[in-house]
Amino acid sequence: MKVLKKIENWGDQHHPQWIDYFRILLGIILIWKGVDFYINMEAFNHLMRGAMLGTAFSISLAAHFIILVHIIGGVAIALGTHTRLFCLVNLPILIGAVFFINISAGIFKPYSEFWFSSLVLIGLICFIVEGNGVLAVDKTQAVPQ
Repeated sequence: MKVLKKIENWGDQHHPQWIDYFRILLGIILIWKGVDFYINMEAFNHLMRGAMLGTAFSISLAAHFIILVHIIGGVAIALGTHTRLFCLVNLPILIGAVFFINISAGIFKPYSEFWFSSLVLIGLICFIVEGNGVLAVDKTQAVPQ
């Protein structure tokens, strides 16, 4: 627990204001990907057609969870409220996207989303450490100790 508190304090004390614009952009990207995921549900419908009831229900539940977490988490990250929490919640989804989905689709294919997903994953990790910042609904200013 001490290590987490030290990381949080360091992130609060060493947070330049220009990084807040990247946090807002990351939130907008997550919202966009959540909406895009919802619009392109045909891939999940295709997976569910040949599956048994329990597997189809699990796939549907996972798809709806991803959409919900991306949209709500994106709004919260863009606004700067509970940034670390929503970055942590989005982290497993992006790890799955980078290492299981996009890497099997081919890294060097034209229009590959591997690099884009990797940058979003790096952004999530960055804001787990950095936190909200100055341009946030939850303005948390570090108190010098």
